[in-house]
Amino acid sequence: MRHRVNTRREDTVANPPMNVARLAARDTAQAARLLSDVRAARLTGQRPRLAPRPVIDQSWDRMLRSGVDPDHGVRTGLLTHEELERRRETSRLRHVLPVLRQGLLSVADAAQHIMLVADEDGRVLWREGSTPVLRRADRFGIEPGADWAEEVVGTNGVGTPAVARRPVQVFASEHFVRSLATWTCTGAPITDPRDGRLLGVVDVSGPLETMHPATLAWVDSVAKLAEARLRERHHQSLERLRSAAAPVLARLGGRALAVDRDGWTAAVTGTPYTNRVALPKSLSPGRRWLPALGLCAVEPLAGGWLIRAAEPEPRGAARIVLDLGRPRRWSVAVSGPAGSWTHELSPRHAELLYLLALQPAGRSAAGLADDVFGDPARTVTVRAEMSRIRRYLGAFLDHRPYRFSEDTEVDVLLPDDPRDLLPHSTAPAVARGRATEKAAGVWTAPDDAQ
Repeated sequence: MRHRVNTRREDTVANPPMNVARLAARDTAQAARLLSDVRAARLTGQRPRLAPRPVIDQSWDRMLRSGVDPDHGVRTGLLTHEELERRRETSRLRHVLPVLRQGLLSVADAAQHIMLVADEDGRVLWREGSTPVLRRADRFGIEPGADWAEEVVGTNGVGTPAVARRPVQVFASEHFVRSLATWTCTGAPITDPRDGRLLGVVDVSGPLETMHPATLAWVDSVAKLAEARLRERHHQSLERLRSAAAPVLARLGGRALAVDRDGWTAAVTGTPYTNRVALPKSLSPGRRWLPALGLCAVEPLAGGWLIRAAEPEPRGAARIVLDLGRPRRWSVAVSGPAGSWTHELSPRHAELLYLLALQPAGRSAAGLADDVFGDPARTVTVRAEMSRIRRYLGAFLDHRPYRFSEDTEVDVLLPDDPRDLLPHSTAPAVARGRATEKAAGVWTAPDDAQ
């Protein structure tokens, strides 16, 4: 039977949030009992004597909206051994395991805690620490390969820091799922210092009675040390690539740059410096079209790529496919002698490219503003968006007026049902396009729409 939870909130302003750390430092058992009352009141829509902390209250709101059962167990399906090993080998967190172990394990073991390291999906990759506590964690399903994402097991020290993007300590009944009320866990996110992408979470967990108020700052400081180590590794790898590329770039004329496998720039010659170049997922040597640079000659370097500006692509050699047939998965694909690439489109860019495809002779900024907004005065917005489009379509778009290059073949893939053509678009010209497609017989109305 599905568990139902009352999500009604009292209109009365809640009491100030409780200071869990202070209460637990005085009397752990009393703090746990009080939190149990707060949780019970919150789940039944009543006003608790003390409000939960904001980070916990926000997490509970997410759980209530998503339908997580607060009374179910938290054991989840484990990754296969092969998948677990694959994730370990490809995670950048493997490079900072020594930092995490040195900073956390010795104290965690003495304090009857364990250390967990999970990836960005909430999957536990590594688990180390006090042997008795590891056995106890087994009963909760805290095992390598387990899924501890917040939407799976509720508020916890792995999944909640990943969502909140901040260190979080979850004490006793602050866990959304009742079976974890005898546990305390403290986690901090670890992000890629190059681009801010979440890499995973490091967590220190243990029995309720081992909770300490200083654990939050301790785990957060070690997570920041791990990020600093990742930043140092990145700088070292770019320095090695820079040393390898320097003599090569010195011999070259024209524009060239050396980038690592992820597109981060190590050195340039004859061209302005840019931090990172967008590379396709599977780049190979040869003549390639790179959206940010145009036609390039790509050659391998130790630890990266040498990218040189190449001669312009022969006119008439390119084909563009604007795919609007899949719901909210619109894309533009370019193919030619220099290779092929695909770029996913935002709703606005899909609208603009569709409208340009309908007008081979081109449209002015005012014309596009009228097509999209019904207001020819909104040219500033149109020009800004077209400037962004030209960053990846570049030579395939002309301007004054805006149009596809004359020698470029353009195909548009439309959905079977005209109502599915950019369905969320309110652009007047798109609405006319839907009507035109229907009138042309592209779509036959079903019986119940006649």
